[in-house]
Amino acid sequence: MSEDKDCGGGDALSNGIKKHRTSLPSPMFSRNDFSIWSILRKCIGMELSKITMPVIFNEPLSFLQRLSEYMEHTYLIQKASSLSDPAERMQCVAAFAVSAVASQWERTGKPFNPLLGETYELVRDDLGFRLISEQVSHHPPISAFHAEGLSNDFVFHGSIYPKLKFWGKSVEAEPKGTITLELLQHNEAYTWTNPTCCVHNIIVGKLWIEQYGTMEITNHRTGDKCVLNFKPCGLFGKELHKVEGYIQDKSKKKLCALYGKWTECLYSVDPASFDAFKKNDKKNTEEKKHSKQMSASEESDEMPMPDSESVFVIPGSVLLWRIAPRPPNSAQMYNFTSFAMVLNEVDKDMESVIPKTDCRLRPDIRAMENGEIDLASEEKKRLEEKQRAARKNRSRSEEDWRTRWFHQGPNPHNGAQDWLYSGSYWDRNYSNLPDIY
Repeated sequence: MSEDKDCGGGDALSNGIKKHRTSLPSPMFSRNDFSIWSILRKCIGMELSKITMPVIFNEPLSFLQRLSEYMEHTYLIQKASSLSDPAERMQCVAAFAVSAVASQWERTGKPFNPLLGETYELVRDDLGFRLISEQVSHHPPISAFHAEGLSNDFVFHGSIYPKLKFWGKSVEAEPKGTITLELLQHNEAYTWTNPTCCVHNIIVGKLWIEQYGTMEITNHRTGDKCVLNFKPCGLFGKELHKVEGYIQDKSKKKLCALYGKWTECLYSVDPASFDAFKKNDKKNTEEKKHSKQMSASEESDEMPMPDSESVFVIPGSVLLWRIAPRPPNSAQMYNFTSFAMVLNEVDKDMESVIPKTDCRLRPDIRAMENGEIDLASEEKKRLEEKQRAARKNRSRSEEDWRTRWFHQGPNPHNGAQDWLYSGSYWDRNYSNLPDIY
């Protein structure tokens, strides 16, 4: 899925860019001279959404833009739509759900906190979708998004509250909120929640990321479930980045096993082969343990070296998804993927179409992307103060904040509290929008 494809979006109303950029205007700054400890030592055990971090620890994207990276592997949704067997559709949906968190690998810069009322749209004619997102709440910070297939084949939506906790050497982000995918021609809806993401070594040493926890994907029409276990890396790093689990029908019969790494790939195989492989693997590990005298050292926060063979492919497996390689300049560009590289791109045609709340027009992110770090810092401070002043004015006049494109309500499939798209964003009528920048 090359990012350099012609989008075919000549019409300004479709916000199509014909040729996407492959680099940011300026490489990232070194963070080596800055001590994060001086800020974070006051915050152990606290929630981090209320703490102002220096801009040097950010990456030049808003969290709304970061959320749109779920859409990088949209082709997996389109493939799921084309399949007639519900168990095969679930395999593709599971691959999409895992691929949606893959771009977080090595992305140790923090996205900018969206301002209340901030929006972001992304139209990719070449990938077959359009997306709108809005920051619908500030305390707690909640971002809502709604994407739809340009061929009316799917709707993908959710609201995420990234609950951040600081634990001394690491920062843990638990993405609370339901994610929903509807495959329209099958009249099917799938829901799930994302795993917890943890950034290690934030005080000293090389930053590294792991994701852990259970992701349970439910097909609300058939009752099929896919339960995936994102494994914590463990003491010797053997489990680093591993994902594995089963698809089962409503009577809990295992239909197939899935395994791989969220940073790399996902395979499916029949459950009997997978269980036999696991049993054998466990036996080998036990033997290795006995032959090696295990040191009783305390668990280290240093990044473990993953197994050299990466993912062992069990005979009879089918590859569901493999990650695209990062561009060669990624390390100088905040470890962005090719997809992330284009998210803040703007041209004159687009500027005349998008609303004034779109984060491409946000001055602190734009300054950081251009390498103007002092200006980015001043602008970030100015925008945060402007937001605080607006909140004070509202509380004085007892006026409630009204979201523009989403409303609160129960998720139609699992009843959980959610934010649902109200419609009409793409009519391009943007009168009475708040002045947030």
